Amino acid sequence: MTAPEGRGIAGYDDGNTFRILHVSTGNVCRSPITERLTRHALSVRLGERSPGHAGDPLAGLIVESAGTWGHEGAPMEANAELVLADFGADYSGFVGRELLDEHVIRADLVLTATRDHRAQVISMGHSAGLRTFTLKEFTRLVRAIDPATLPDPRDEGVVERARALVRAAAALRGWLLAPSAEADEVNDPYGAPITFFRSIGEEISQALDPVVTALTGVPGER
Repeated sequence: MTAPEGRGIAGYDDGNTFRILHVSTGNVCRSPITERLTRHALSVRLGERSPGHAGDPLAGLIVESAGTWGHEGAPMEANAELVLADFGADYSGFVGRELLDEHVIRADLVLTATRDHRAQVISMGHSAGLRTFTLKEFTRLVRAIDPATLPDPRDEGVVERARALVRAAAALRGWLLAPSAEADEVNDPYGAPITFFRSIGEEISQALDPVVTALTGVPGER
């Protein structure tokens, strides 16, 4: 199936890339924070200069975001920018997007803020079920995967490792359950004070750490 050209997602369809899509509601708080923290963590682990925009790949990894009720063309919330600045992550040039079929078609991994977002992505079809997780659900599954069973990124590359990681996580789902439904969700800080935004930013960062380690094979600094 040939994916249609999408806004801000053209190119890099040579089979040597892996596209990660973060999804929340408005694409102005949670998913922008998650997108930019993912990109920042990848650039640190891989020793690469952070690219200029969300379409630039890091070792073949492309990180984007969109919202199920996305504020098309909107900047991220000012408090979200402050959170990213706290982590030393780049928040410049962000533009909100509404989630479209083509975003889901092209994504190799979709990570959502909540179970409702996950259900909405899966309901769009495009065989998205096996590659769509809430962020914290994916983190929980990734922690249970023996990294020795994944391709060595130094030999086979980060893209092949990422593909194997998604397959392994999908195989574990249903066997490794969350302690509660809420455990797999990231609350919405929209309209909240900066202190709550910062707590959400820390929550997202902690959830991303084992994911980025599993993707790259490079542990974070302690």
